Formats: sequence, C-alpha cells, structure tokens
Amino acid sequence: MTIWVLALLAIPVGFAVVLGLRRNPRRWMRRLMFLNGVIGFAAVTFLVLAIFGPVAPAFAQTAEDSSASVGQAYLAASIAVAGSSIGAAIAVAYTGAASIAAISEKPEMFGRTMVFVGLAEGIAIYGLIIAVLILARV
Repeated sequence: MTIWVLALLAIPVGFAVVLGLRRNPRRWMRRLMFLNGVIGFAAVTFLVLAIFGPVAPAFAQTAEDSSASVGQAYLAASIAVAGSSIGAAIAVAYTGAASIAAISEKPEMFGRTMVFVGLAEGIAIYGLIIAVLILARV
C-alpha cells in the first residue's frame, strides 16, 4: 500500500520536472543532477552500512553462519541486478541511438530496430531472474 502512495506522489512531481525542463532546461538539469547525486550518495551510504555496519545484539545471538550466508546472498542478488541493469542501460543507449538513425532514413525499419532494443532490455530481466533464483535458495 505504501508503494502505491509513493507512486501517486511521484506522478505530479514527474509532471513538474517535465514542465520545468521545458521552461528552463539548464536550471532544472542542474537540480536533477544534484538530486541524483544525493540519492546516489545515500544509496552508497546504506550499502556500506549494510555490509560493514554494526550487528544488532538480538540478531547476533541467533546463528552466525546463517546470517553471514543470508547477507552474502542479498549482496549477490543486488550485484546481479545492478550489473545487469547497468549493462542493459549501456546496450539500450547504443541500440536506441542506432535505431533512431535507421528509422530516420527508413521509417519502415521501426519493427526490426525495436527488436534489438528489446533484446538489449532483456539483459536486465536476466539479472532480475538470477537475483530471484539466488534469493529463493536463502
């Protein structure tokens, strides 16, 4: 339920950003880059705390071996998703640019070029499947 509330809040913010980018693109791009940096810094901070942070005493008294393997499984799943998403983003960037160039010369090539862009997006889905398989064994 909370995710839907956050998603509903993100819709007007997205429209405001799009309108701001149309009115004053330079200022809004700086704002978005700053926001992206803040979110990235927070993500790295949480990752470092999750890996090297203190262990709660109640959790430490359970089983040390299982907690270490669970943490490693979560880390492996996150690396699989992150790596495949970054790879898919790079692949979509190149194939998307090439497909736009091909479509501008021959508009009837749209269907063929979108197949390659879709295959590039499939890389992220493969990473997500690997993460689900890893977490299913925990």
